[in-house]
Amino acid sequence: MQGRFLSFEGIDGSGKSTQARRLADALRALGATVTLTREPGGSPGGEDIRRLVLEGDPDRWSAETEILLFTAARRDHLEKTIRPALARGEVVITDRFADSTRMYQGISRGDLAVTVDRLHDLMIGVEPDLTLLIDIDPEVGLSRAVARQGSEQRFEEMGLALQARMRAGFLALAAAHPARFRVIDGARSPDQVAADVLATARAHLGL
Repeated sequence: MQGRFLSFEGIDGSGKSTQARRLADALRALGATVTLTREPGGSPGGEDIRRLVLEGDPDRWSAETEILLFTAARRDHLEKTIRPALARGEVVITDRFADSTRMYQGISRGDLAVTVDRLHDLMIGVEPDLTLLIDIDPEVGLSRAVARQGSEQRFEEMGLALQARMRAGFLALAAAHPARFRVIDGARSPDQVAADVLATARAHLGL
């Protein structure tokens, strides 16, 4: 069996992490072998880098440094987690992948999209088979994200304007790559969103 690679994307507070977990559980119930992972993180080295980039002062790193850090974490994640699981024929579900770097670093503090894509092509060279974009109003998403009150608040602390730019960027990316992206309305109840996500994934996977 050929492995399949699915990613969840969306602004902070969109509910994508919850939906990624729910999809993994639902696919396992249908008999699929699933690896659920996340970025930054998903491997020991990736988790080490996660603490560097998601905690601390919002101005801790420049966008250029962040691109290098996220790409390093992604490379380790790819080598240690994603490729081995795909080779075993599993469904890999990741909470964020390269599209988040294209948004958060590529367009957040200058036009670095070309840099992100060049580094991605050089060091990663992989795109998900299916990307589920959980779309939500930035004000709602930010209020949810801030309410979590965890230690990983660095990007949330950059404010509403950043979240609005990210949402517009994600939707533009989805429009540019319609074969890979499916946009899911995240403003509904979690159960409604989960049902839509599962139907979309089943159609893609043939389950």
